[in-house]
Amino acid sequence: MTGKAALAVALLMCLSQVIDNCNGFVTPREKRQADEGDEQSVDELCKNRPADEYFRLSTEGDCRDVVRCTKAGIKQITCPSGLAFDVDKQTCDWKGKVTNCNRLDKPRKALPNLKTDEPICPKDHLQCGNSECISRDLFCNDRPDCKDESDENACSVETDPNRAPDCDPNQCVLPDCFCSADGTRIPGGLEPSQVPQLITITFNGAVNVDNMDLYEEIFNNSLPNRMNPNGCSIKGTFFVSHKYSNYAFIQELHRKGHEIAVFSLTHKDDPKYWTGGSYDDWLAEMAGARLITERFANISDGSIVGIRAPYLRVGGNKQFQMMEHQFFVYDASITASLGRVPIWPYTLFFRMPHKCNGNAQNCPSRSHPVWEMVMNELDRRDDPTFDESLPGCHMVDSCSNIQTGEQFGRLLRHNFNRHFSTNRAPLGLHFHASWLKSKREFKDELIKFIEEMLKRNDVYFVNMLQVIQWMQTPTELDNMRDFTEWKDENSKCDVKGQPFCSLSNPCPLTTRELPGETIRLFTCMECPNYYPWILDPTGDGFSTRRKRNIHLNFKNKNHYIRSQFKSNVR
Repeated sequence: MTGKAALAVALLMCLSQVIDNCNGFVTPREKRQADEGDEQSVDELCKNRPADEYFRLSTEGDCRDVVRCTKAGIKQITCPSGLAFDVDKQTCDWKGKVTNCNRLDKPRKALPNLKTDEPICPKDHLQCGNSECISRDLFCNDRPDCKDESDENACSVETDPNRAPDCDPNQCVLPDCFCSADGTRIPGGLEPSQVPQLITITFNGAVNVDNMDLYEEIFNNSLPNRMNPNGCSIKGTFFVSHKYSNYAFIQELHRKGHEIAVFSLTHKDDPKYWTGGSYDDWLAEMAGARLITERFANISDGSIVGIRAPYLRVGGNKQFQMMEHQFFVYDASITASLGRVPIWPYTLFFRMPHKCNGNAQNCPSRSHPVWEMVMNELDRRDDPTFDESLPGCHMVDSCSNIQTGEQFGRLLRHNFNRHFSTNRAPLGLHFHASWLKSKREFKDELIKFIEEMLKRNDVYFVNMLQVIQWMQTPTELDNMRDFTEWKDENSKCDVKGQPFCSLSNPCPLTTRELPGETIRLFTCMECPNYYPWILDPTGDGFSTRRKRNIHLNFKNKNHYIRSQFKSNVR
């Protein structure tokens, strides 16, 4: 074969491969070229398979190719070079971390027969996958009651037989309940022009010497251009994790009127721990973190009532049952996909008004007396009038295309306009402090944006609890300067003066739970005996009996929290 002939053959082979893999769709032309048996195999492949589930057609190859079922046929995706597709996690991952390349799909679980043409089971009973009938109340209660365990395999927001009902505005009324069919309705039926644009700035993680200077600069209430139109200083919300936090700094943030909330005690780096955590796991992590913060930051007003899940991995009904029992007022972990109109926070008495966003998420399906401070995704396009659509980002630092201060400024102003020009739902700017400190221009651009917004008379920088307070008593923009919930003695409108203590105790501590580690705990309070951790949140020391009694410690706090805080949030 001549060189030219060999080259031609190679080009033809290459062209054939490109055609085979060009877009992953089974087009009508491809179907006509297939034999009749292929169409039937597609139907079989897609039978009873969720539309968002990716699976393999073959275990041969490099583990990068998967498909899913669509109305147009089979859609294929290919992971980038060096990655493989994990069918359990439903995402691309480093090839060395994927251990299921020998499997075509996720293990298939038996599903119940929740919808039948004719009634098969007695009243208030439903059919298991094996045709057995059991009481409806036994479905999705975290205990398999069907012999094939199918009663615990259809428990999403959409499929749980005991799920919260759809929004009923006649039953759901303020101040205790708020919902709307699509989540976009303005509380109180106000016109958008009469709604103050609320902006929440939140930070996740430990508060310490690495970031306290950043917080003091952003929220510097000694400057006149850091004041809201009602004369109160701008406020933020800090979702605090325990390890490496300086509780003297947290005490100072609280003294100045910023909201302190919890981001967990251990911040374990296994997302499955949070998604599949038990009631006791969430209790120890969140109520334990609150107990530590109240004790060592000397916060005695019962104001720590909000939580955010690490990695935003929501813990489903168990998390929210714990929140209800421990009198947490709100969660701020659920994200809403980028849409034309943003979503207002809502209560979970009724079904959440948007899809459970993200892979392997575990959103609550039941009714809970808890507020959800939903995280609307940000539009991160550099030029929204020209650029093609991109997936949104929930944390500002997850907007990976933002590399310069100028880009960050455009993102802030475009998303402000997107909220302000529609229904004026609160604009959430959620950060890790390390991102703002990674480039000075990011911090400078945020401060420039804050000062620019405060020159208006219709924008307020507030914390999460202040958002709920406004929603419970919707007040027109013209009357906001006298909005009492933000100016009473509990709201700390504009606090000046010196910190409670200028020299904290640098307590070097150990715990049997973290062998070999000595960790400094900075606090203005007395040093504990041991470093507080999951089985010993007070640092007094623990025994095998203590683990069984941990619930009692938290329950005793509830009466105090409820009595102290009921005047702030109804």
